Amino acid sequence: MTDDTTDELIEATYAALCRHGYADLTMQDIADESTKSKAALHYHYDTKQDLLLAFLAALYEDFTERLRNPKGDDPAERLVAFVDSALTPPDRDDQRAFQTAILAIKAQVPYDDAFGERIGEFDAFVHDQCRSIVAEGIEQGVFHDVDPDTVATFLVTLFNGAHVRWVTEGQSAAVTRALFVEYVRSRLLVDGSEVAAG
Repeated sequence: MTDDTTDELIEATYAALCRHGYADLTMQDIADESTKSKAALHYHYDTKQDLLLAFLAALYEDFTERLRNPKGDDPAERLVAFVDSALTPPDRDDQRAFQTAILAIKAQVPYDDAFGERIGEFDAFVHDQCRSIVAEGIEQGVFHDVDPDTVATFLVTLFNGAHVRWVTEGQSAAVTRALFVEYVRSRLLVDGSEVAAG
């Protein structure tokens, strides 16, 4: 399969998820959003799940590329920048239908090991990035001597909870961000240190 075909099918999957959601999504719906026939989709992907797994892999690549090197002069600023980028992806306000579909895919994780593995990659990336930044902050004397793994686990929970609250209730990312900045100030930063409130 050519890169152009892959890109087209990934974009078609995105459009179909936005239009139909996860539960009602069919291979025909995805084909209708592309120049390919349903038979052509099945030639490249045996099942809808196979195509969705490829779609999640493409999302993961974009997600990690966007978040890999957060800006900031010190670990506190980089941690806040990382959270900002994770909570507010580009065009966030236009992604409600898509994020609702992603939440429905996440709901399949207890019943589907393949989806669980793919979704777990996102969580593992967030955990590893946060753990690394926190460990760096401890080494530099910016953060208290906390357990980086515990903080990283908390942040994965924060991201997942913020995603659910946004999709189900429309909660602004600004609410989560403000609470997170206060967490950094009160629980992580050593006395006298500051972090930009944004």
